[in-house]
Amino acid sequence: MAAAKPENLSLVVHGPGDLRLENYPIPEPGPNEVLLKMHSVGICGSDVHYWQHGRIGDFIVKKPMVLGHEASGTVVKVGSLVKHLQQVPAPPSALTPHPLSSSIGVHITQVNASIKIYLVIALPSSLVLPEKSMNFARLADTTCHQPSSSVPRPPMMGTSAGSISTMPTSATRPIGLVNLLVAKAMGAAQVVVTDLSASRLAKAKEAGADFVLQITNESPQEIASKVEGLLGGKPEVTIECTGAEAAIQAGIYATCPGGTLMLVGLGSEMVNVPLVHAAIREVDIKGVFRYCNTWPMAISMLASKSVNVKSLVTHRFPLEKALEAFETSKKGLGLKVMIKCDPNDQNP
Repeated sequence: MAAAKPENLSLVVHGPGDLRLENYPIPEPGPNEVLLKMHSVGICGSDVHYWQHGRIGDFIVKKPMVLGHEASGTVVKVGSLVKHLQQVPAPPSALTPHPLSSSIGVHITQVNASIKIYLVIALPSSLVLPEKSMNFARLADTTCHQPSSSVPRPPMMGTSAGSISTMPTSATRPIGLVNLLVAKAMGAAQVVVTDLSASRLAKAKEAGADFVLQITNESPQEIASKVEGLLGGKPEVTIECTGAEAAIQAGIYATCPGGTLMLVGLGSEMVNVPLVHAAIREVDIKGVFRYCNTWPMAISMLASKSVNVKSLVTHRFPLEKALEAFETSKKGLGLKVMIKCDPNDQNP
């Protein structure tokens, strides 16, 4: 009698509110692929959104889909053309053709995602991590999700990195804090962080924010005025990490003439913004989608300790308790919630 094959337990969303643990076959890597035994996968707000609503904008769950894109694991088998890979983060985007885009395939919209025990993925041969920490590997993903091309060492920076959000979860908190860390590491002289939550603002202060501003019932114009008062002038760069309409409006009002508003957060498809106000002051509005060419910089910053993201992980759950982990993330408890996929290694 043949021995039973090891299980490949996976977290699968079937539709709105329908999240299941299911077993899949262990895949074989192709010539340019590696088989990873997954260790840690962080829950992103987009994962929670797929679970709750079955879609994010035009990305719709049309058939059962494994969730997860903030992942790290250990290589257990390599294809014939793959060399020198050991412990790696699993990039959530791959520069290969995909039905959803002519140039970028987003890992979260593919069936072969990361909250499972075994995952096959194609990786560039140069993607090697400088230290053996699985949370370090996972958090390289978050560090990549910052607009490096739009942070030209500004003398002042305002970050609307809070949870003024129309989304059902507070998905922007780790991203906002990482943008704060990266802004400071890249030379921003002053950073002000805005948020609804006093506890999250305290965390931002610990992470290096020069000023924090708790939002209550202020209008976008009033928020912009308070940011200007704290910094002693309008910021040259504003990074908006929520996708909320009011936060985008505040970002436009706050940014100095000729400055840049970077939209990192994703919210409603249609929003009302004071566009003329931006146009007559020549405020550039830019977007960022995923991680093009930012992995080497992110890994370098983590390796050199110019940014320290390890404290962002506040909760850890074994894969068998993935639903509890998602409930924790949905409630906005803590910062980054991590699922530990390897049943034989639950270490951080």
